[in-house]
Amino acid sequence: MRVLWLASGLLALATTQALAQASSGTDRVIYYYQTQYNNGNYVSLAPMWQTRNPATGKPVVTDVMIAAFHLGFNSDGTPYIHLNDNVPSDSMFTQMWQQVKVLQHYGITARMMLGGAAQGSYQDLFSQPTVFYPILKQTIRTYHLNGIDLDIEEIVTLQDVERLITRLHDDFGPNFIISMSPVATDLEYGYGLGGFNYKDLYDSPAGKYISWFNVQFYSGFGDMNSTTDYDNCIANGYPANQVVAGMLTSSSNGSGFTPINTAEATVTALTTQYSNFGGVAGWEYFDSLPGGISDPISWAIGFGRAMQPGG
Repeated sequence: MRVLWLASGLLALATTQALAQASSGTDRVIYYYQTQYNNGNYVSLAPMWQTRNPATGKPVVTDVMIAAFHLGFNSDGTPYIHLNDNVPSDSMFTQMWQQVKVLQHYGITARMMLGGAAQGSYQDLFSQPTVFYPILKQTIRTYHLNGIDLDIEEIVTLQDVERLITRLHDDFGPNFIISMSPVATDLEYGYGLGGFNYKDLYDSPAGKYISWFNVQFYSGFGDMNSTTDYDNCIANGYPANQVVAGMLTSSSNGSGFTPINTAEATVTALTTQYSNFGGVAGWEYFDSLPGGISDPISWAIGFGRAMQPGG
C-alpha cells in the first residue's frame, strides 16, 4: 500500500539526525539546484522542508546540491570562485543562503557541486592548489556547507583526485560528506569523462572517504529504462548503498530523459532487488516533472513513494 505524502508544518531535526539520514541509503532523495531564478523569479527551496512523509515526520528531500560552483581566473588575472556566473556573496543569492540555513535546520544537507559541464575548474585547482584550494575551503566554511559533490567532467589524474579527497577529509572531518557524480560508464566499465579509473580511486586509500556516487544514468552513458545499468555498477564491485541513481527530472534538462513513470518503476524494482539501494538524485529541481515549474517537489514525492515497500 502506498504511503500518502503531504505538505505539513515544520519539524526541527538535529544535525546528527541529518547526517545519519544522509548516509542511510534508500531514503536519499537528492535535488541538484542550479536554476535559482526562472524568468526572473526566485525558485524557492521552501517546498523541500515543508513536504513531509507523515509516517516519519521528516522531509521527503534529504540532500540539496547547490550548483554549479566553478574556479578560474578573472580577466585581470585574479582568481575567483563563482556560483554559476556570479560570486557566491552576490545579493542575488541572499535569499537562497537564508533558505539553505532553514533546510539544514530541518535535517536536509546542503552541499556544493563543483565542476560539471563547464570545464576548467579542476585543471585550475590541480595546477595551482595553493591559489584555489584556500578559496574553495573558505567558501565551504563561509556558507557552512555539509559537504561537496565532485562532478569531474574534464581530464585529470587519479593522483590529483586522491589528494583533493584526502585533503577535504582531513580539513573538514568525518561528518563532511564527499560525494562524486560520475557517468554510469565510469562505474560500469571504467571509462567516462574524467580520464581516470573510478575503481582505482574507490580501491585507493582515499576511496574510503567517498560517501557515495551520484551516478549519471543519462546523456548516452546509461539510462533508467531498466535496472540493467545500475546492476552493472553493482556487478563491478560497488555496494548498492553507495550508488545513487541519478536521472534527469525533465526532458528539458538534457539528453537521455527516461519518462517519470518508467524511472519510478525501475527504482521500485531496484529497491526490491537491493535492500540497501542508494537512493535517487534529480537534475535539476526547478522544472521537475510531473508537476513542472509550478510544482517541482512532485518529483521527490513520487520517487519517495517508489522507494517504499510496495511502492
